[in-house]
Amino acid sequence: MTDELLTIGAFAARARLSAKALRLYDRLGLLPPAHVDEASGYRYYRAAQVERARLVAMLRRLDMPLARIAEVVEAGGPAGADVLAAYWADVEARVAGQRTLAEYLRGRLSGRSSEMYGKFVVETVELPEQVVITERRHTLADELPAWIGASLGRLEAASRECGGVTAAPFVVYYSEVSMESDGPAESCVPVADEAAARAWATEHGRAWETQVRVEPAQRFAYTRVTKAQVAHPQLMAAFEAVEEWIRREGLAQAGPCREIYFADWDAAGPDDAVCDVAFPVK
Repeated sequence: MTDELLTIGAFAARARLSAKALRLYDRLGLLPPAHVDEASGYRYYRAAQVERARLVAMLRRLDMPLARIAEVVEAGGPAGADVLAAYWADVEARVAGQRTLAEYLRGRLSGRSSEMYGKFVVETVELPEQVVITERRHTLADELPAWIGASLGRLEAASRECGGVTAAPFVVYYSEVSMESDGPAESCVPVADEAAARAWATEHGRAWETQVRVEPAQRFAYTRVTKAQVAHPQLMAAFEAVEEWIRREGLAQAGPCREIYFADWDAAGPDDAVCDVAFPVK
C-alpha cells in the first residue's frame, strides 16, 4: 500500500539502502521522511518513496552534484530525463577533454611531445605601434571563454566612438589561467583615435574598468591555430611549440603571451584558422 508507513530499518531494506544513507538524504533535503515521531525522533517513510530513494542512490553513483539530483527528482518523468541528459552530455564532454589531455601528457612523459609540436608552423611578424582599449580581469579557466566573448563585445562596441577597430582583437595572459590560477587576462581592441579613446574611457570606462594604452611596435613569434585546436591540450601544445621554437632560435621572450583573433568565430568551421598564438620576442 502506498500509504503504508515503514520504520527507517524496514524502508532501508526495501529500498536496498543503509539507514545511514537515508539520514544523509534527509539532511540534504533529497528524501525527507513522511513522518518523524516528536517524542522518539524515529523516522517513518511511505512505501511509495522507495522509487525516489533508489533514484537518488543511482544518481549519486553518477557523481551528480546534489543540486542537480534535486532538479532531476523534483522534475521527474520526461523533464527529469532531460535534466539528466544535459548533465551527462557535460560529463562526456569533460571526459573527452580529459582523455585528450591524458594522451598529451603521456606523450610528454614519454618524450614524444615533439610529435605534437610538429603540427605547428612558427613564424615571426613585426606589428606596428597601436592604441588599444582594454578590460583586465582575474578569471579561472571555466569562466574564461564567456568573459572573452563578453569583454571583446563591449570593447568593439566602444570602438565606434574611438575611430573604429584598426586590427585584430587579442587577449593577453599575464599569468596562467587554469582551474587553480586566475591570471589575470586582458582583452584588447586596437582603435584609431587615442584622444577619443581616452575621453570615452574617462566618461564610460569605470563600469568595466576599461583602460587605454599604447602598444609599442614589437616583433612576435607566432603559430596559427584552427577552431578545433582552440581547446586543451591542442592550444597548450601550440603555446609550448612557440616557446620551444623561441629557445631553439636563441631568442628571448619580451613580454606575456597572447591570442590574436582574426576570424569570425561563429562563421568558422573546425578546420578554419581563427587565432594566432603569439609571444613578443627580442
